[in-house]
Amino acid sequence: MISRFIDRAATPLIYLALLIGWELIADVLKIPTWILPAPLEIYSSAVKWAPELASNTLVTLRETVLGFVLAIALSLPLAILISLNPLARRIIYPILLGLQSVPKVAVAPLIILWFGLSEWPKILVVVLVCFFPILVNMVAGFEAAPKTMLDLMRSLGASPHMVFRRLRVPVALPHFFTGCKVAVTFAVIGAVISEFVAAQDGLGYLILTSTAQSQTPLAFAAIALLTVLSIALFHGIEFIERRVIDWTP
Repeated sequence: MISRFIDRAATPLIYLALLIGWELIADVLKIPTWILPAPLEIYSSAVKWAPELASNTLVTLRETVLGFVLAIALSLPLAILISLNPLARRIIYPILLGLQSVPKVAVAPLIILWFGLSEWPKILVVVLVCFFPILVNMVAGFEAAPKTMLDLMRSLGASPHMVFRRLRVPVALPHFFTGCKVAVTFAVIGAVISEFVAAQDGLGYLILTSTAQSQTPLAFAAIALLTVLSIALFHGIEFIERRVIDWTP
């Protein structure tokens, strides 16, 4: 009982100790607020600007979720095509790899230029960031079906559709959720990158404007919210994974 309590309390206590150390260092060294604000100053700024932080968080969350969902909708059919069709793999896979190699920071201004300043160009940047991790993991998952199981099902007269549905999909599901957990953290980064380039709202835009006005505590508060948002989305996918996949530890 006591050891379990210690295990659960260890992580929060470490985080609390780091925050206290940060506060003491900022106070003892008299670090200017515009360079490195103390945690209490960040908290005070977050309370003061709570309405603005909340509205901009909703904007970034909407861009992140929509882009992430669209990335899943695009990557799944392509993953099925690539894993089941050798010709498609030889043609499509190198193209996608080349597109993934292009830095999204370099592409984001062009996307904004082509599609304007609406919300959809920012969602498209998120799609580009999330697409490849999901695709690669899904292709690996479809190809991870044990050869002995494939041979057994084929020897029993199972159709390709049945082999795919009863064997390849269950084997690929853990890979799918792994790709989603990687991609959802990238999705938040993609949303912020697009907001850095051109935006009138969102946490990325708030960070730019606050730093330009030397309101560093507000910028740190926005960064903290981005961190919380990313962690919450990651654990949300983990929660869904535990409900969907109950045959693996």
